[in-house]
Amino acid sequence: MLSESRAGQIIEACQRLVRAKSYSGEERQAADASRQLMLELGFDRVDIDTYGSVIGCIKGKRPGKRILLDGHIDTVPVPDASKWRHDPFGGCIEDGRIYGRGTSDMKGAVAAMICAAGYFAGDCGRDFEGEIYVAGTVQEECFEGIAARQISKEYKPDYVVIGEATALNLKRGQRGRAEIVLETFGRPAHSANPEEGRNAVYYMTALIEEIKRMEYEEHSFLGKGILVLTDIMSSPYPGASVVPDYCRATFDRRLLMGEGRESVLKPLTDIIERARSSIHGLEARVSYASGAETCYTGEPIEAERFFPAWLYEEDDELVQKALVGLKSSRLSPCVTHYSFCTNGSHYAGEAGIRTVGFGPSREDLAHTIDEYIEIDQLTAACEGYYGIMGAVL
Repeated sequence: MLSESRAGQIIEACQRLVRAKSYSGEERQAADASRQLMLELGFDRVDIDTYGSVIGCIKGKRPGKRILLDGHIDTVPVPDASKWRHDPFGGCIEDGRIYGRGTSDMKGAVAAMICAAGYFAGDCGRDFEGEIYVAGTVQEECFEGIAARQISKEYKPDYVVIGEATALNLKRGQRGRAEIVLETFGRPAHSANPEEGRNAVYYMTALIEEIKRMEYEEHSFLGKGILVLTDIMSSPYPGASVVPDYCRATFDRRLLMGEGRESVLKPLTDIIERARSSIHGLEARVSYASGAETCYTGEPIEAERFFPAWLYEEDDELVQKALVGLKSSRLSPCVTHYSFCTNGSHYAGEAGIRTVGFGPSREDLAHTIDEYIEIDQLTAACEGYYGIMGAVL
């Protein structure tokens, strides 16, 4: 499947996407570059939805299942390009690696997906059952799975392959993620007379001490359902000579299977209720953080930050077909799980669509200075996607 000329085309495709700078909310250039690649590779149709995600379609000659290859085209920012050895948007090649923001997370995978779909359809003369979709989604770094909701609603895939980095292994699940906000409310006073006020920070520290004693379940495959304090602030700030009347703490909660919005918050609301009996004047509430951004199309995108876990058994239909396809491409994948959150939180966790993860490069290269992807990983991923499509369709 992978000739020398095709390998060169995959490398060039990755470089084109990397050179299209695309911070979240600024993905227009990357969307246009993805669309152009799809058209060059013979896709039947390429759409750009209201959020700005680009979705390409190739139809087989016979009806059948729909498979969606999903990758995001937005990246985190580069705070200081002077710390990089290579231009973060240059796509420079050195020692068998392509350097640049988004190479591993995850424009390399998107390039490999687009090329694999085009090669597969061309090689078999579209003589397959079903339809192939490749999606380059936007705003994933801000909202895992939110832009994906529009894609699943419109295109109704039967199977999804998430292209986030797996080092060419196969993922069959992930923990979910929730961003939880705890707020305490006090009464301001001059710090020379603190007894006249109610210190919201003292209320917060008392609650945090109780939260630190919480125990969490552990899944034999996915790991622990943890809760980590990530941010705390008080008001007024700066607080010179004043007792703070407000405090806000943010927690990152990693979710296991079966944990829902109410069940995740209940232990925290129980802590608040118990604390009220022993802490005079305590006022507190807990909720999920929400976010709102504007897409490059001008469309607002907003969501509560609750992204559920998902998991399929190793004998699941898609997991087994994906394994067959990868092995047919001369790969030897381990079956594991993602350690971070992906668009699979929507496809599998919310929509119940059979989903696996497979992609090039390592998880720990995402968001790093001098981010890179190894060319061998990039081209092997293209072969892997080709094999999965063959096994599924």
